[in-house]
Amino acid sequence: MKTFDKIAAQGDVLFRRIDKLPDGSVPAAPSNGRLVVTHSETGHNHVMVLDRPASAGDPPAVEMFNHKDNALLSWLKVNRPTALEHQRPYDTHAPIMFAPGIYEVRRQREYTPEGFRRVED
Repeated sequence: MKTFDKIAAQGDVLFRRIDKLPDGSVPAAPSNGRLVVTHSETGHNHVMVLDRPASAGDPPAVEMFNHKDNALLSWLKVNRPTALEHQRPYDTHAPIMFAPGIYEVRRQREYTPEGFRRVED
């Protein structure tokens, strides 16, 4: 499994370790015990599966925060080591292990004649 210190990428998403969450970040809710970090139009999302807290007062393994105005930017607050997994049974990206910390999540964009759009991985 891959690990990193400062910057990592998996498909169309880039991760950069930062010092703190920016003001105005909006919490994102997990779905079915996981956080979908990047949705894919073809169903092979990039996700972090959340473990159960050791006790009732413990935070989840990972918390996600979205930018209020920019769908290409969000943040992860990793409270316990957690792997980012690519949900596709073939030609998949290797999982990446995240150490505790705060990470900026940037989705890549590409130019089309209609204008910029998210990269479709």
